[in-house]
Amino acid sequence: MPKLRQVVLDATDARALAEFYRQLLGFSYRPGDPDDWVVLLDASGVPRLAFQQVASLPPPTWPSGPRPQMLHLDLTVDSLADLDEQHERALSLGARLLADHADDPEEPLRVYADPAGHPFCVFVSPPG
Repeated sequence: MPKLRQVVLDATDARALAEFYRQLLGFSYRPGDPDDWVVLLDASGVPRLAFQQVASLPPPTWPSGPRPQMLHLDLTVDSLADLDEQHERALSLGARLLADHADDPEEPLRVYADPAGHPFCVFVSPPG
């Protein structure tokens, strides 16, 4: 079976979007990448996200509208306090809040758009 190497996101400024996710997730850059193809590595050096430069990219109009999301990232935290802390971090890095379900008793989460408009979720992992 094939193994998933990384998830690639298109961006009109690949380096800037990579920097957003580098700071949000604590990843590092793969050395030597040009600005039009940037790879982020996790703490063990495994490629996780890559960013590919494109000339134009109309952002998704999620949750409704003419341009649905094609993909989104699910990120998890351990507690509601962590969800609130990461909310502030995401906003300070340039994310935009799309939906707030932090008060959901079964699965607290928030949905954001990254600076390029790609939706991503941060939710509290269920115990176990």
